[in-house]
Amino acid sequence: MRPRTRVSLFAAGAAGTAALFTAGTLGLPAFGGSLHPYADRAVHQAVRRGTPNVVSSVNFDQRAFDTLGEELILLSAALAAVALLRVVRSEDERDGATRRHGPAEASDALRIVGHLLLPLTLLIGVYIVAHGAQSPGGGFQGGLVLGTAIHLLYLAGDYPALQRLRPIPVFESTEAVAAAAFVLLALAAAGASPAARVPALNTAVGIEVGCALVLLLGKFFEQALLVREHRGTGDPREPT
Repeated sequence: MRPRTRVSLFAAGAAGTAALFTAGTLGLPAFGGSLHPYADRAVHQAVRRGTPNVVSSVNFDQRAFDTLGEELILLSAALAAVALLRVVRSEDERDGATRRHGPAEASDALRIVGHLLLPLTLLIGVYIVAHGAQSPGGGFQGGLVLGTAIHLLYLAGDYPALQRLRPIPVFESTEAVAAAAFVLLALAAAGASPAARVPALNTAVGIEVGCALVLLLGKFFEQALLVREHRGTGDPREPT
């Protein structure tokens, strides 16, 4: 596709998006007014169906199909990144490149802080996922905390330990299983009380989001290390 054609397609899509956004914004109720149709309906449905809090009711009951779509988008993005970067890695391995990295140079204070914060951050992530059905938080937020917590080892300069802690094939399979579990749980609990299904759905979301983030960061780190190797440097803590 020629550059001019790409620009034309982008301009048409951007113009359509801007028009729809403007129309939707102009149709919103006045700020600070007494009319809140969406909020009133959401609260009413959450109370009527016995969901622990309104946020959980919106995510897993009133707009559960939207949540499922977000799950599948994240799953597709992670798998696409893994597939694309795996091709680059395979080509590099055929060229005889090596990716064995020892611990990078890091201060003792940084190593201690990284290793101490790892279990604490993992515990916070599990807490956010587990209590997302009863309090603010949930699977998305907790999954992000869990996915980033593992990479504190990377910041502490211990890339080999990070590779042992997050084997990519295991996280690939776990992400797919969690996404499938969300779909099956939603279908199986279609006639059940939302209050009963929210914790399980929330847990599936947390696992899927955490695994997806680990896959994305892991593959981008590997690609960054390959780039640095070709440039003649080998510090695994400094991807570019």
